[in-house]
Amino acid sequence: MTRSYSLDLRERVARFVECGGSCHAAAAHFGVSVSFAVKLMAAFRRTGSLEAKPEGGWRYSKLDPYRDFLMRRVAETDDITMPELAAELAGRGTVVAPSSISRWLIRNGYRFKKNATGQRAGPPRRRRRAPGVGRPPAKDAA
Repeated sequence: MTRSYSLDLRERVARFVECGGSCHAAAAHFGVSVSFAVKLMAAFRRTGSLEAKPEGGWRYSKLDPYRDFLMRRVAETDDITMPELAAELAGRGTVVAPSSISRWLIRNGYRFKKNATGQRAGPPRRRRRAPGVGRPPAKDAA
């Protein structure tokens, strides 16, 4: 992950531009991109601060307001599909992709484990043979 430029560098770039230099000249002089110098000066003129904006933090999900609805629907109908949930949410005015519903459910602690009846049968080569079938006859030891 990238890091913000130091406050010292930000102050030097801003001082250079405030003393009459252009953003392009400041970028060339301090070895930063032109877009950094332009955005830094625009933010400085707007807010009066050269501090970097905070990074990270909590991400908002548009599915959070529907938490109770989603958990209730999954509990009521255990075999509901993500496209069906997406269609129900679209009926309520929120358009989301089925994959984002799946990721949201996992992030909120819902796990799906298949039961014994829902599991796929194994391939034929893995099946157990009946006792005595396919074995050579036993030799007499006497």
